[in-house]
Amino acid sequence: MDVYEAIKNRRSIRKYLQAPVEWDKIGQILEAGKAAPSCGNLQDWRFIVILDQKKREQIAESCMQQHWMARAPVHIIVVGEPEKSKRFYGIRGERLYTIQDCAAAVQNMLLMAHALGLGSCWIGAFDEDALRNLVSMPNEIRPQAIVTIGYADEQPPEPPEYTLENIMYFREYGGQGNRVKDIPKYSGDYAERIQRTAGKGKDIFSRMMNKLQLKK
Repeated sequence: MDVYEAIKNRRSIRKYLQAPVEWDKIGQILEAGKAAPSCGNLQDWRFIVILDQKKREQIAESCMQQHWMARAPVHIIVVGEPEKSKRFYGIRGERLYTIQDCAAAVQNMLLMAHALGLGSCWIGAFDEDALRNLVSMPNEIRPQAIVTIGYADEQPPEPPEYTLENIMYFREYGGQGNRVKDIPKYSGDYAERIQRTAGKGKDIFSRMMNKLQLKK
């Protein structure tokens, strides 16, 4: 599975088979999260792995009673260290960079889980204080997300998406004049142009060879 295929085919899974996840796969998912980019390479994230059934039920309760979560055999709580980022980058580090860093780690884990044949879901709705108490989290650490992991028991359909033309501008934000209705046409459809050029090259080469043979 290549990267683009993983990105396009990954789905948020909320129904899981009651089958354990191999520890080596959990390790690969954590390694993928650890490999994410972070501002200044601070790596201001920590991962808490929850396998215990009762603890998962408590976490699901703290996540606005999303009880389906408890069926996922693995929960990974991604927490940030905003004070660490603040020391280097001030308020922007505390309020933005740590969040971005953790989000990058979460996305890596989702993609790795999918590549390994597992389902996953990114959870951002939770009672922060309740979750903090469940895993003895110190005050300077903030939970950013929970990733549920397990073997999928559903195949969600592809969700609707905006086309690229609807979300992209040239030069500056907004305005119809900065939109492109036909991106391939605007870009000159390079793939098609290369194909045409390659075809012409073959024809020219063939004609040259025929001329040489006639001269003989």
